[in-house]
Amino acid sequence: MRIVQLLPELNEGGVERGIMELSRELVKLGHESIIISAGGKLVEQIEKDGGKHIVFDVASKNLLTVPIRLLKLKHIFETLNPDILHARSRVPAWLSYLSNKTLHIPFVTTVHGFNSVNAYSKVMTYGDKVICGSQFMVEHIVNHYKTNMDKIVCIPRGVDIDLFDTQLDKTFIDDFKKKYHLEDAFIITQVARITHLKDQKTAIKAFSEVKKKIKNAKLLFVGSVDKSRINYYESLKEMISHTGYSQDIIFTGNQQKVKEIFAISDVSISASNKPETFGRANVESIFMGTPIIATNIGATADYVIEGENGYLFSPNDFVALANLIVKVKSSVFDTQKMKNYVKTHFSLTQMVSKNMAVYESVKLEKMGEVKT
Repeated sequence: MRIVQLLPELNEGGVERGIMELSRELVKLGHESIIISAGGKLVEQIEKDGGKHIVFDVASKNLLTVPIRLLKLKHIFETLNPDILHARSRVPAWLSYLSNKTLHIPFVTTVHGFNSVNAYSKVMTYGDKVICGSQFMVEHIVNHYKTNMDKIVCIPRGVDIDLFDTQLDKTFIDDFKKKYHLEDAFIITQVARITHLKDQKTAIKAFSEVKKKIKNAKLLFVGSVDKSRINYYESLKEMISHTGYSQDIIFTGNQQKVKEIFAISDVSISASNKPETFGRANVESIFMGTPIIATNIGATADYVIEGENGYLFSPNDFVALANLIVKVKSSVFDTQKMKNYVKTHFSLTQMVSKNMAVYESVKLEKMGEVKT
């Protein structure tokens, strides 16, 4: 099967990582995986894994260039003759949907974000099948767009068990601890891009409260700072300078050895003030036996079992977050049970299998329509 996925760019992010992993697994299964985007730093890895990448502007919202882009994209589709088109974002979805009007290629969309409810966003429900990453997202599109339940398939993002269940890089761990002076520290970790939507400010406020009770606490912000978020990043640094804990709150930048960081962490947090469509880093934390404290909005209710693998709190409530961090320190979690829970419900293998089932069903439906 020849599968074409479309997204704006291939840089850092959970969606991008998921697409990269799906592409790799499709190739392993003998399928042809093609990704169309404006490019990005993950292109090299996708091609190393056997996927193909086509550079095309499916990111710009410039309406003046839409007609020519539609013609060019239609020509690409005609040349590729794919079995499946899979759009992952609104601009790619609109361009694919309109370019595909006369081609009738099976069309799948995945709703990745809680975008503004309007006609522009509704395109994400135009797929022959619509994939959602959580039950909360299913309810969102049904409530706001009256999407037919027969079209919707809930497929949570999957953790790469083969990657996360391998031996830890002890050298990295030793070097990482030395670099950031983490020996004998109670480590609190937030893995997320530095953006106001991930609400690092609430984490900083909570940390100031935690330090009153856990003297050896350290807070790690693991994630990149986009150029457009420099002002927010600077505001965080300014905020930290007034806490008195500048040496204990650390920005590590983007890290590739995430499982090792989770492994040495005592607790991970997700302070997002916008509903998460899934939050794969949260589930990866659970797999590594590190309890997660996350805001009680979006998809977190799909995987956080309070008292067993973590706790939930209300957005912006730094006092509740601080209290739960302290609670985790005095609690005992069954790490093997946490790992088995993720293996059973949120594996990459399951995600790939469910995606393939969607592709095959849409292809068969389209073939039936043509015969009719």
